[in-house]
Amino acid sequence: MSAEEMTSSVGTIEVEAERILEEARNRANEILVKANEEVSKILFSELPMAEVKAECQKIIHKAREEADKKVEDSRQKASEIKAEVGNKMDKITERIVNNITGAKLG
Repeated sequence: MSAEEMTSSVGTIEVEAERILEEARNRANEILVKANEEVSKILFSELPMAEVKAECQKIIHKAREEADKKVEDSRQKASEIKAEVGNKMDKITERIVNNITGAKLG
């Protein structure tokens, strides 16, 4: 595998990790938008104000928890992808050194 192919592979993996994070951010934003829509519905209903405020806070809290979890899951997945890239790069480097020197590394 040439250096150009390695760079391309690493770049592809990094792009995928960024895409996953962007999807998580988008999903988190969607959840928050839906939560705000629910809040608006509740605010315009005929419920007593104390109940409305409590329900609003509950919905917002739940939406934030879901959004935070999705972002954290995506960060974890991106971290795993980056670790995998590091391992692959180590193996590729070892093969290159072996090919050049004719020696085997530990």
